[in-house]
Amino acid sequence: QVQLEESGGGRVEAGGSLRLSCAASGSIYQIYNNAMGWYRQAPGKQRALVATITYDGSTNYANSVKGRFTISRDNAKNTVYLVMNSLKSEDTAVYYCALRNYWGQGTQVTVSS
Repeated sequence: QVQLEESGGGRVEAGGSLRLSCAASGSIYQIYNNAMGWYRQAPGKQRALVATITYDGSTNYANSVKGRFTISRDNAKNTVYLVMNSLKSEDTAVYYCALRNYWGQGTQVTVSS
């Protein structure tokens, strides 16, 4: 079992920045042996990949966020971060942290133009 807790969402103006955090707890084996990722779901749309990071730091990004978002991982704290810069209105969504089939509750990010 793994529990994921997100924090850091909020409202920001276009062009601004936010940092999301996701703290994992529970099965150390699963936390250490699986990639963690951020996904987002905008109103009326399907949940979509934002970025993922493996335990050793390999990253993958959706094309829409490349160059603007940075995912990182602090293995000592079992925490994954998502730094979002140059935010656009189309980044507005509920952002979810995920590890395998475990999901956090989600945190709302609203970008106003």
